[in-house]
Amino acid sequence: MRRWQQMPADGASPVPRVLVGTDLVAIDRLASMLTAQPDLAGEVFTERELSYCSGRRRRHEHLAARFAAKEAVFKALGTGLAGGVGWRDVEVVNAASGRPRLRLAGAARSVAGTAGVRSMEISLSHTAHLAIAFAVLVCDGAVAP
Repeated sequence: MRRWQQMPADGASPVPRVLVGTDLVAIDRLASMLTAQPDLAGEVFTERELSYCSGRRRRHEHLAARFAAKEAVFKALGTGLAGGVGWRDVEVVNAASGRPRLRLAGAARSVAGTAGVRSMEISLSHTAHLAIAFAVLVCDGAVAP
């Protein structure tokens, strides 16, 4: 059984800071955007993401889940697409088990480092119509009062 850490004498909390973000994407809308703007897929998704999704029967559902994941991470970091953070700076990769994992690059990696992010979790789900992602970033340092 894990014991709770005792509060330090200076009153600082030993509890790490947790950043969360979520996003919901309409699959038909994303599919229409990708069809109307053929270059958009390469601007938003990495080669690894495109390769993974192209091998799937319901390719647009998987792409939409990854799009939602990128948005969820932007929200958790508090950046959106500002400060040099780009779509391809957040990549969804799969562990050998199939579990989705996050890989950050460029400005997103820099922002995460500044925020003290020490671990990241992502959860993806989709139906024929909607895709959702939920991102949790665990950071060093206590929540500011």
